[in-house]
Amino acid sequence: MTRPLEGLGIHGGRRSRVWLHREPGALRFRTGGATIAADVAHVVDTERCTVLGADGARVAVVEHVLAACHALGFWSDLVIEVDGDELPILDGSAAPWSEALAALGPPPPPPAPWPVSRAVRWRSAASPGASEIDILPGEALLEVSIDFEHPAIGQQRWRGRRADYPALLPARTFGFARELAALQARGLAEGARPGSGILFTDEGTSGPLRTPDEPVRHKAVDAVGDLALLGRPLGGRVRIHRGSHRAHVEAMRHFLAHHPPLPHDPPT
Repeated sequence: MTRPLEGLGIHGGRRSRVWLHREPGALRFRTGGATIAADVAHVVDTERCTVLGADGARVAVVEHVLAACHALGFWSDLVIEVDGDELPILDGSAAPWSEALAALGPPPPPPAPWPVSRAVRWRSAASPGASEIDILPGEALLEVSIDFEHPAIGQQRWRGRRADYPALLPARTFGFARELAALQARGLAEGARPGSGILFTDEGTSGPLRTPDEPVRHKAVDAVGDLALLGRPLGGRVRIHRGSHRAHVEAMRHFLAHHPPLPHDPPT
């Protein structure tokens, strides 16, 4: 078991602690006496983060630790124990989670990739600004693009393979100062503090970026974390434009409707 990671939840503003420990079985969360499988079927909300739930318990902001699991190859034999209903935001990136996972030693053997036999396309709406996600046969590749009107962001694109995912993990979550009051009025972003991510103001940013394309890199982190909810890597190409947690989850559900779960996990 790792030493606990502790901090505030970005939305609820409550302090929580998390332990990672190896235990045979599927990748899962444990909170409030309930065990919640880390899979698409247990997603119960996607408002500004990904929330899993089961047996009356919920755990929010799971995407960063799952991104680290995906990047480091932890697809099973791991329990993420949370003493609250939201994981701490820490520095806004997935890097602290990858450091904790690395302390557990090598990951178990990975499951076989999920073959993509046909193109699956998902669109949030037929209008400007809609999310667009394509899951296509071919080389395993992730392409993420964003388009924000803020002059410090604009259009950005990231493209990489699974071997490139660990380099994404330091990219931090971001938001806009002009939206903060409205989010807090809805009970979100109560734990937003300096050091918990990037705040874009009318003048620029709350602090220096770690890379010039940090916003799109963090959007890729979110996608990598949400895609971990499929339970195995995708053996195909994923293109995401203007992604969101809702878009990722709906696209995965659409994919599963066309690619039913494999009856057995073939040997790797």
